[in-house]
Amino acid sequence: MNAVLDLAPQHADAAAARDQRALRFLLGGADAGSRTLMRRLLCDSGANRSDAADTRPRGPASRAPHVSVPTEGFDTDREQGTASDVTWRRFATPKRRFVMADAPSHEQQAHHMITAAAGSDAVVVLVDITNIDWHATPLTLPPQTRHLALLAQLLRVPSIVFGVSQIDALAQPQPTFEAVRTALQTFAHDAGLAVAAILPLSALRGDNLDAPIDEPWYSGPSLLQVLEGLPSAEQHADGDLLLSIQCVARAGFDGGEAQDAPRTVWGRIARGQVRAGDTVQLYPSGERAVVTALQRGADGITHAMTGQSVGLVLDRQLDASVGDWVGTPDTLLGAQRFGATLAWLDPEPAVIGRRYLVHHGNRWVQARIASIGHRIDIDTLKATDAYQLALNDIGHVVVELQQPLPIEPYAHNRVAGSMIVVDPAHNRTSGVLLVNVVR
Repeated sequence: MNAVLDLAPQHADAAAARDQRALRFLLGGADAGSRTLMRRLLCDSGANRSDAADTRPRGPASRAPHVSVPTEGFDTDREQGTASDVTWRRFATPKRRFVMADAPSHEQQAHHMITAAAGSDAVVVLVDITNIDWHATPLTLPPQTRHLALLAQLLRVPSIVFGVSQIDALAQPQPTFEAVRTALQTFAHDAGLAVAAILPLSALRGDNLDAPIDEPWYSGPSLLQVLEGLPSAEQHADGDLLLSIQCVARAGFDGGEAQDAPRTVWGRIARGQVRAGDTVQLYPSGERAVVTALQRGADGITHAMTGQSVGLVLDRQLDASVGDWVGTPDTLLGAQRFGATLAWLDPEPAVIGRRYLVHHGNRWVQARIASIGHRIDIDTLKATDAYQLALNDIGHVVVELQQPLPIEPYAHNRVAGSMIVVDPAHNRTSGVLLVNVVR
């Protein structure tokens, strides 16, 4: 990312404001102390004061051997030993606000992890140092570490941080940490990962969380120092308008339905911006209309941009439905065949020719896997021939849709370039498609 000083003056303020937005990050790593680390971050930031008074003194002397702050949402973790869903928590430091997602990394719940990572600015991958044989040559990283890091890369999460956790469990953590760090650096190089930092951590004692650890063998930053300096994911406020319709209504001035009231389409802007007076085009009908007014809730506004939910009041009564798209005229082009990366989450394998349902924007469409090019071996990072994809496999496929959709490469737009795959026989989430090439 370019520094603000390198930007044109008219864009410098906007860039600075963007980077001061709350950082959304995923805290992931099965059985690596993620729940304890989450509690520690919330406790140290004072986010739990509504649940329990935080009377601990600050500084090194406060490194308690046990974290027992009541935190809403962790009861299931205590009962089952695993997280059953994505838990979101907000906290802040004097320098920045954060939205933290704790998603399970267990194989049976990988779809929660992908859901959280897809909307994150950063991913903190925890690696349990006690579960690694650092004497081995070469040192082997846990499969879940590799899998989560590769998913973060595929989902184009801007920043990846590795946290080598539970260093307090070792009498001499230095040689183990250095060996694990070397293995992570080698893996990141081979996989083409841009790693923001590799940190030693102890959630139980709070080592290297808010302040750098006081050890002669580590001179880097703390976790919060790293997170405070990471950029937020850049939203594409420029470019052509792209909005998926979530609701269509004829709202009267009294808030009720009125047949003679203007047609209003509601949705969240995935790219671009819109103002009153703009001409827009609907997909798939191709009809055009002029935006006469904009609404956010019950308030009228004059301008809306990427990431905002908005109601567009149109000057014509067009045939618009949930799942249709609104865009700049002549920019929404449909396609029925595309190449994509498929992350498979179903115990039943993905097979060529089988029909599934895909959810794109707000529309459900039938689809089939036309071919499977290869799958990625997460141990060797090499492409291997495949005729099906098993649970947690990542592969490259060609998909055919029953009807055309305005899809784009995921690298260009996360909304138009991604789809959820559902098995219609069992009504369960089976995979995630990230579009690479539109044909």
